[in-house]
Amino acid sequence: MRAPPPIAMLAELTHRCPLSCPYCSNPLELQGKERELDTETWADVFHQAAHLGVLQLHVSGGEPASRPDLVALVQAAHDAGLYTNLITSGIGLTPKRLDALEGAGLDHIQLSMQGTTAALADRIGGYRGGFDRKMTIAEEIKRRGIPLTLNAVMHRHNLDDLDATIDLAVALGARRLEVACVQFHGWAVRNRGMLLPTREQTEATKRTVAEASQRLRGILAFDFVPPDYYADYPKACMGGWGSAGLNVTPDGTVLPCHAAESIPHLTFQSVRDTSLSEIWYDSAAFNAYRGTDWMPEPCQSCERRDIDFGGCRCQAMMLAGDAAVTDPVCRKSPDHDAVLRLLEESAGEPADGDFVYRAFPGRPAKAV
Repeated sequence: MRAPPPIAMLAELTHRCPLSCPYCSNPLELQGKERELDTETWADVFHQAAHLGVLQLHVSGGEPASRPDLVALVQAAHDAGLYTNLITSGIGLTPKRLDALEGAGLDHIQLSMQGTTAALADRIGGYRGGFDRKMTIAEEIKRRGIPLTLNAVMHRHNLDDLDATIDLAVALGARRLEVACVQFHGWAVRNRGMLLPTREQTEATKRTVAEASQRLRGILAFDFVPPDYYADYPKACMGGWGSAGLNVTPDGTVLPCHAAESIPHLTFQSVRDTSLSEIWYDSAAFNAYRGTDWMPEPCQSCERRDIDFGGCRCQAMMLAGDAAVTDPVCRKSPDHDAVLRLLEESAGEPADGDFVYRAFPGRPAKAV
């Protein structure tokens, strides 16, 4: 059966970023400016995406504001008929640039949140003064009435501050709060012991989100992403491999999800050489884990087969060494003991050590 067209596309314009978050989902081998697609190529990709059926474009990075042509890129996406969501730390934005982005047709901003105090946020982000700059631009976004989502990546060091995070989201006029517990890909794997919340924190978070969702109904919507390692069943990563969305990296490589290049036997094509449509429908990588025919047992005969689609292929690769097996997060997985061992190991690690910060080679980030 032919795959349905994708609904959303994540455009990772750049890996450059002023922050050095230790949970960044960018790969460990970051791409430099010299490898980034130019303005015209990105504009062509946006038009291809719209023709393919994409409705929502998430403009991301790194920090997309690191691109001086950001306004032109948003204009190109708007001209292609795409709903544009800018995923940003806020650093690199100014009132003048916000005005230009509004004029170019920007529809929505998703602002990352590392903490509710300068001390915590700047330590997590590895950037002194970052919190104050973020709050300044958040007030500018509020003043303009641009639809705002706060993306609060939550972990052992800030989950106990969730009530303050919720209060901040309301004060800033956010319409949605993503309480997104760290997913262990990219740089987060190197900091797993420092970032993994306790089971007690996780259960308390579930209660807090449930209560706040009721109390703030009609004011603030919530997206809650719990830690995978404490789940009984895995999430349907990306709604199923190659079924709803795609990512384009700074150099034009097209992926089914942000961590897909961690699966070594797959080869991913580039928009520099192949059309987006051909990659989506016909590439071996996108078809590798589509649907359910590829699934092993116990997934193939499980009542959840068409709910979670076997879970995350990248997580299976990382934890079991094989992308084609049941996600070890699942309690039915033959490899579930790998998750239990990680939880046991992490429980014994101190939470007050030093982060391994995201950094380009030769430009190590400094702790704050």
